[in-house]
Amino acid sequence: MIAPMRIVALLQTYNEQRFIGDCLDHLAAQGVLAYLVDNESSDDTVAIAERRLAANLIGIETLARDGVFSLHRQLERKQELAQSLEADWFMHQDTDEFRVSPERGRSLAEAIARADEAGFNAVNFLEFVFVPTREQPDHDHDDYLRTMRSYYPVLPSFPNRLNAWKRQQGAVNLTHSGGHRVRFPGLKLAPQSLYSRHYLFLSADYAARKFTHKRYDPDEVARGWHRWRGGRDSDEIELPSQRQLRSYAEDHLLDPSRPCKSTGEVLGQRGERLLTQRRWLRHHTPGWLKRAARRALPGTQLRARQPSGGSAHD
Repeated sequence: MIAPMRIVALLQTYNEQRFIGDCLDHLAAQGVLAYLVDNESSDDTVAIAERRLAANLIGIETLARDGVFSLHRQLERKQELAQSLEADWFMHQDTDEFRVSPERGRSLAEAIARADEAGFNAVNFLEFVFVPTREQPDHDHDDYLRTMRSYYPVLPSFPNRLNAWKRQQGAVNLTHSGGHRVRFPGLKLAPQSLYSRHYLFLSADYAARKFTHKRYDPDEVARGWHRWRGGRDSDEIELPSQRQLRSYAEDHLLDPSRPCKSTGEVLGQRGERLLTQRRWLRHHTPGWLKRAARRALPGTQLRARQPSGGSAHD
């Protein structure tokens, strides 16, 4: 019998009222506590979260936004919290990610406890990106977890989401990789990766609202972080066909085989011409987008590169 452990998910939010309640409820069902760093949300994110303070949410704080989205500042704060909060393990994640065990009937907390018992101090997550499709384009409602079931696996390099770790005596580093991979001396990675369902956006309009008007830190953009997110209107987003993706049934049946190289750059008719620009050509793209680009721009080759940091939001 594995003894219960105190696992704390470190969450950061900015106007995530659609996701925050479901995220916290899911973590509670998986045996995981949460601590919330809110980046001055202007919607009901904090009010919704406060209703979970009597359940698994152990605290809420505000991190000043100063007019820009700064992932680096958020990750620095999480690094500090990993030293000050009481926990056996920590997990860095976003509110639109739902972490699960790949084994049927086993909770996330149980899976992490098994890794700990076996002597490992870090766990990777395989990522499965859920998106709307041309056949079912709108899931911007309370029931999106039930209705949005088309997904594709993503793995730019391994490990790509090394986001859970055992509490360390010294500092841990999240900023070096934009939050993708925690780093600390003596890291011993568990051989079995767990799973992460990532609900990237819920409709074309939702994506435009979420990404188009967000002002990113210029230094982070210059470093290649945030990638395709800025500067898109809803009519520039071309959704993939349901036939090009996989269909979700249950967590343990998620299919990680033949993964894409990134979470995807979703482009429409006006966006297709951006594929001729160098900053798009050098990025990893999913197979369905590569095929669309070849049809739109015969002879174009999309060159791949190793990811340079990126972000937990990629």
